[in-house]
Amino acid sequence: MKERVLKALSTVEEPDLKKDLVTLNMIKDVEVVDKKVTFTVVLTTPACPLKELIKNNCTKAVKAELGDDYEVEVKLTADVTWGRTGNQPILTSVKNIIAIASGKGGVGKSTVTSNLAVALQKSGAKVGLIDADISGPSIPVMFDCEAEKPMIVQRDGKNWIVPVERYGIKLISIGFLTPSESAVVWRGPMASTALRQFITDCDWGDLDYLLIDLPPGTSDIHLTLVQTVPVTGAVIITTPQKVALADAQKGLSMFSQGQINVPVLGVVENMAYFTPEELPNNKYYIFGKDGGKKLADHNKVPYLGQIPLVQSIREAGDSGHPAVMTEGVIAEAFENVAEALAQQVAIRNASLAQTKKVEIKL
Repeated sequence: MKERVLKALSTVEEPDLKKDLVTLNMIKDVEVVDKKVTFTVVLTTPACPLKELIKNNCTKAVKAELGDDYEVEVKLTADVTWGRTGNQPILTSVKNIIAIASGKGGVGKSTVTSNLAVALQKSGAKVGLIDADISGPSIPVMFDCEAEKPMIVQRDGKNWIVPVERYGIKLISIGFLTPSESAVVWRGPMASTALRQFITDCDWGDLDYLLIDLPPGTSDIHLTLVQTVPVTGAVIITTPQKVALADAQKGLSMFSQGQINVPVLGVVENMAYFTPEELPNNKYYIFGKDGGKKLADHNKVPYLGQIPLVQSIREAGDSGHPAVMTEGVIAEAFENVAEALAQQVAIRNASLAQTKKVEIKL
């Protein structure tokens, strides 16, 4: 009977990976007792946006094979795929390293990164976040932990920095190590050294996703990241405004050029339109319309979605409680983008070779 169940499930295709669930080894623990069939589908990410579709297709396939009188219970779990080899000397238990870049400052990159991190964590993933904007760290404010200080532990004769944990997410930022009112006036090599320490000297443990909130531009920090660890992919944040799109194009081109060759997982269009709270159905395209989508289409990369410009997002960031932690259309917008990102990571890991660390001197 189990063979018949597997035969039925071999007709169910994983929508993104374009192969059946049995071939992908996503079916576990098949049991048939009397007229009840139970099995587990191991998704490629807990943030899978197609989980209900997969579940329904599995139920239909089994009933088509065995009969409508059978009860089918489909359990869902997830095992996030690796975007880098597990035998790396650095971050050995981190499955995916995702660079979040913008090109231009002021487009809400840190706000989007914070909310994506929380959305992924809410879905069940293990998430870490490095604030790599050394001269303008904002993550401590956005997570309401400005007064926190990382602990130091010693293991195997080495001192390790223990990231601050907030809302289930592991965080590290230069903002935890310097007075909040003081400016960090460092030359490029010093900032690069700080990022390298955040990567190599922090006890990150097991993570499904480590998000790197990069500073604006294409600088030493960006090169240090790709030369220190293999990066699974990059996400580009932009507003629809023409000047922001021009800089976002430069950031996108940096990752996709042959010398660096980091896959671009997609574009997020922030501040896509303004919606006043008293008129929730109204959309005002004050920065232009569909600029992020056009950027994604022009570069043939995925469009992960858009985030509206609403007052509550700013208020949530200032209060240190990311907007995705609430309920409503704003949280849903961030959750949809996070699901699209997780989906693209899974597709990238199934279809492309693992990214290599950049070895050449740039």
